[in-house]
Amino acid sequence: MSLLQQKNTLSPEEYLAEEQQATLRHEYVAGTIYAMAGAGEQHNRIAGNVFFQLRAKARGSRCGVFMSDMKLRIDQGVCFYYPDVMLTCDTDDTEIHFKENPCLTAEVSSPLTESIDRREKLLAYKKIPSLNYYLIIAANRQHIDYYQRDTNQNWQLATLALNEVIHVQYGTGENAYEAGLCLEDIYEDVQWL
Repeated sequence: MSLLQQKNTLSPEEYLAEEQQATLRHEYVAGTIYAMAGAGEQHNRIAGNVFFQLRAKARGSRCGVFMSDMKLRIDQGVCFYYPDVMLTCDTDDTEIHFKENPCLTAEVSSPLTESIDRREKLLAYKKIPSLNYYLIIAANRQHIDYYQRDTNQNWQLATLALNEVIHVQYGTGENAYEAGLCLEDIYEDVQWL
C-alpha cells in the first residue's frame, strides 16, 4: 500500500515523491490528495485541440505547452493541480515535474468538475502572478468562459462567441509569444453524443 493510500495528509515533498511512483494521478490541496478520474473522447479532443493551437505558435520559442500530465504548483506547494493544458513562457520555470509560472491554464470541464474549476481552481489560479488567461471549456457542449487579466491586473470574465478570437500574448519584441484561440478550432472534430 502506498503512502498516498495510508496517510490522510501529506507534506508537499511526500506528495511529490509518492506521485512519481503512483499508478493514478492525484491533485493535492493543503495536505489532502484527490484521485483524478480518466477522461473521455470529447475531453481529450478538446484538450488536444487547445494544445495543438498553442504548441503550433510555441515551436522554436522559449514557451512550453503541457497537457494533463504536468503538475502546476501554487503557493509554494499548498496546491498541486494537473491543468488540462498549460502554457508557460518563463525561462526560470525549469522544474521538470511541475511548473509554477504559467501564462495560460485551461480546464476542460465536465458536469462533475465544473464547480471545482469555477470556484476552487479559479481562486487558486488567480493567485499566480504570471497567469493572464484561464479558460473553462465545457466538454458536453460548445461553451467557453475565459478569465483574462487586464492591464490594471484585474480579472475580466467573458464568454467566447462564434468567430471571436482570444489573443493569447506574452512578452514583447523578439521573445514575444502570440496565438489565437477560437471556438471553432477548440471544438474541431468533437462529436456530440
